[in-house]
Amino acid sequence: MISLLNDGQWMLFGIILVALMISLSFHEFGHAFTALRFGDDTARRAGRLTVNPVAHIDPLGLLMVVFVGFGYAKPVPTNPRLFDSRYAELWVAAAGPVMNLLLAVISVNAYLFALKWGWISLSDLGPRLFFIYLAQINLLLMIFNLLPVGALDGHYILPYFLPRRLAHAYRYYNARYGNFALLALVALAILGVPIFSTIIRLSAGLLQWIAFV
Repeated sequence: MISLLNDGQWMLFGIILVALMISLSFHEFGHAFTALRFGDDTARRAGRLTVNPVAHIDPLGLLMVVFVGFGYAKPVPTNPRLFDSRYAELWVAAAGPVMNLLLAVISVNAYLFALKWGWISLSDLGPRLFFIYLAQINLLLMIFNLLPVGALDGHYILPYFLPRRLAHAYRYYNARYGNFALLALVALAILGVPIFSTIIRLSAGLLQWIAFV
């Protein structure tokens, strides 16, 4: 993102930054809200049951996005001992990506609806960039967080779809080596392997499938 500033694209930089903070905040809110629905009020007591970016954005993680292109938000605290369902961990983990998908669907269709009724036009660059980038960033976050490595949401989801012995082995090895595998993916991407660019292309390709207006 820092290259946008170097190229003088201040408006695009600001739009992407705001869209990213909104996307991350709704993602984490999804985790907190679902955890509460399953009996765990840890996130609520920690002030995380909100879409206010101040509660969710990690300053260092946001700076990493700006300068490196990869970052993070504050993880939502949970206490699995308070869950009232054996599937709570699955749904709490899935809630973040699902929230991103919902926000993407709302964003792209709100833009198309506004175009249809003449509230904005294709020549209005600001709204077009904001809504399209908001939708694509949310799709990107959804796909990335579903990767079953490290501390990403996918590592909580995958075991529910594996045989018990394989799920146990997966949890064991991911707990020991998952974060190293995630860092390796980031390092490979920085070195030029098209990992994140592939995810970006996938998220861009999904836009046409979530447009209903």
